Amino acid sequence: MSYLQLFYEFFKTGLFAIGGGLATIPFLTDMGTRTGWFTAGDLANMIAVSESTPGPMGVNMATYVGFHIGGILGGVIATLGLICPSIIVILIVAGFLKKFRESRGVDAVFYGIRPASTALIAAALMEVCAIALINTSAAFGTAEFFHWKGILLAVAVFVCLQIKPLKKLHPIVFIAASAVVGVLFQF
Repeated sequence: MSYLQLFYEFFKTGLFAIGGGLATIPFLTDMGTRTGWFTAGDLANMIAVSESTPGPMGVNMATYVGFHIGGILGGVIATLGLICPSIIVILIVAGFLKKFRESRGVDAVFYGIRPASTALIAAALMEVCAIALINTSAAFGTAEFFHWKGILLAVAVFVCLQIKPLKKLHPIVFIAASAVVGVLFQF
């Protein structure tokens, strides 16, 4: 592994993962498969840590992978790789902002990007659900194929979110409660 390759992989992710941190998950899945830097289980841990720590999820995951692969310098390089495309695009857009502020073409481009962003987030949702709820090492149709504890926890959180007084609770309450349940029942 070279730092240049680390930067390049995250630069590509930052360039094409439009839609936020969840949109980076399909790219990270592919990156882990191609490079062998991390497994699907490692990715699940990255998602959990990135979701529960302050800051943008994509940046947290880039830092996590970079640190895991190349220490502190690797974390910095992966993070810079992820954010560089955004910085470059913002600088370009800022330079032409007055000219393109009311452009129909720019509006059309952003309108066209929305479905792609939605698809990336949907793919991330499916990947997270597969990791959290399905045991791919077990045969389909067997009781071990599903992570029943995870499914029960997901159903419990969903049901709680349907109860009107609980809807008013801050999301951190559900995150903390899920963490406690996960530790107690060793999900």
